Amino acid sequence: MAMRAYWKGYLRLSLVNIGIELYSATSSQKRVSLRQIHKPSGKRIRYQKVAEGVGPVDTDEIVKGFETSKDEYVILEPDELDEIKLESKRTIDLVQFVEACEIDPRYFEKPYYVVPRDDEVAAEGFTVIREALRKNKMVGLGQMAVRGRDYVVAIKPCGDGLLLETLRFADEIRESDTVFGDIPDMKPDKEMLDLASELIERKAKPFKPEAFKSSYADALMDLIKEKRDEGAISHDDSSDNIGGSGGRGKVVDLMEALKKSVDKDKGGSKKKAASKSSKSKSGKAA
Repeated sequence: MAMRAYWKGYLRLSLVNIGIELYSATSSQKRVSLRQIHKPSGKRIRYQKVAEGVGPVDTDEIVKGFETSKDEYVILEPDELDEIKLESKRTIDLVQFVEACEIDPRYFEKPYYVVPRDDEVAAEGFTVIREALRKNKMVGLGQMAVRGRDYVVAIKPCGDGLLLETLRFADEIRESDTVFGDIPDMKPDKEMLDLASELIERKAKPFKPEAFKSSYADALMDLIKEKRDEGAISHDDSSDNIGGSGGRGKVVDLMEALKKSVDKDKGGSKKKAASKSSKSKSGKAA
């Protein structure tokens, strides 16, 4: 079955606007998911939403709240939360470029594959940006707003396509000093260090993720299959795509757009230089 696009929109580099689609680069389907079952009846355990001292409550009686101290909450009404939601955008603007090694691995959150829309204009622009990033060994940074909140994203070449990774914000990362601070400051024994280095060199080889298997998952599936074959089965008889498709943008000649973008940046650089020069002269005159 064909994969469903997770998000559709545009990737913009200055005046170059390219139709793209995002697809999730990971899958949770291979993970073994277990349910809680009431053993005497074989029925699945369901959860009720209850308030302490009140009992079960209706969904329309539930609101969200921020805990300010133990058992004290600031109540937030649904319409109040709706008011501060960001408008979903159909465009990811590449506003900065950095070397891949500059981004701390702790910031990477979730990967998506990026492909061009099904037309030649998008494919041509997509290819130019992909190869320019690859040639300069750079990662493009931008922001996108989806489902009411904003994300920082990093985009880099990945085979024939691009890989977009959502990034965590700086205040979501815990400082390592709070964890590593108690590690003793020791100088390693030279002989032990040499032996460890030799072991590392012996075991060094290219990374092949398929070589690593989950022994637990395999053993669990074997156990499930064995019990199913034995007939040990209970019967319970009771019982955002981020974004969407956006409209087509105005088709702009790719070469012309690239030239105008470069000229635009040059113009900005000249203005900055002239401004600095005038400030310097006025400073000397004073």
